[in-house]
Amino acid sequence: MTQVQTVMGAGALNLRVGELVEVLSEAEIMATLDERGELDALPFMPEMLAFCGQRLTVHKVAHKLCDTISRTGMRRMERAVHLTGARCGGQAHGGCQTACLMYWKEAWLKRVEPGDPPATAPSAPRDPAASGGGPGAAGPGGLAAGRPLLPILEVAARKEPGPDGEERFSCQATELLRAAPTCLPFKDVRQYVMDVRTGNAGMFFALRAFLVGLFNRFQDRSGRVLPSWLRIRGGLRWGFVKGGLVGATPSVTLDLRPGELVRIKSKEEIVKTLNQDLLNRGMGFEEEMSRYCGQTARVLSRVDRCIDEKTGRMLQMKSPCIVLEGVVCAGAYTVSCPREFIPFWREIWLERIEEPA
Repeated sequence: MTQVQTVMGAGALNLRVGELVEVLSEAEIMATLDERGELDALPFMPEMLAFCGQRLTVHKVAHKLCDTISRTGMRRMERAVHLTGARCGGQAHGGCQTACLMYWKEAWLKRVEPGDPPATAPSAPRDPAASGGGPGAAGPGGLAAGRPLLPILEVAARKEPGPDGEERFSCQATELLRAAPTCLPFKDVRQYVMDVRTGNAGMFFALRAFLVGLFNRFQDRSGRVLPSWLRIRGGLRWGFVKGGLVGATPSVTLDLRPGELVRIKSKEEIVKTLNQDLLNRGMGFEEEMSRYCGQTARVLSRVDRCIDEKTGRMLQMKSPCIVLEGVVCAGAYTVSCPREFIPFWREIWLERIEEPA
């Protein structure tokens, strides 16, 4: 199977946060994909077709990502960005509600100016080398021109069923270790320079993220080699979240609905609901989430299904979790990771509050 790869340095857009881009036409994008509908092992998903021809701004430059599959740390991604408002709706993936920020290769975009007239008709596919596609992107092993792209992408959105016949899915999140195969060492300072240069983060935020990462590495090592009385805060990572429950963890049913106003409970209240793995009925509470403790937010949606990145299985939640408006993982405690996951909140971590007068 031929894998289409970009040519390093050829036609690079070197995009920055805030720049305006236009998503190429379906025909142009098809010319960059291999027979699996991928470029550099990154799938172009069916949910992305709706954005073809649209103009959006660059939200983050996706030059790195945190590995949430095998927990190897940061991984390097080549020439990709996240676009403002372009989250996956999960329509072609069993209704997954994770709402991931989608990855867009530069080869699928073109830079435009605010005053440029929109394209009136799809243009002919560009030369793959000029747009960032590799040699032969539209040739042997690639997708044949004229074929409808949606059916190809819908087939690629499924993995082989599990041993029990259970449906399994393939998406950008499940394939990120193939799309970003190179580990990015914490000590590689170029990543922090890139964060600031591209506009992903300000200088203070990037410096703080580096110092937090340095502290966490010290804590991880101290927990292995130092006696307990010499460890800082017991060797906890920054955010200092520690659960202690053994056995079943508690639950509360608030039946929260979109639009309702809630307050995120204090960290002290939340840790009382967690076991030693920082889980409440299987749902994790991470240090990054503790940054929002005490804040108010509106309920955006209820979540009861999401794809397991490791296996591609659809996970059905016994009790729904809550997504809050404007609450995302900002990467402050994860070396400025730009993925901006949407955290899931147990209702026991929230409290309904009255609307302000």
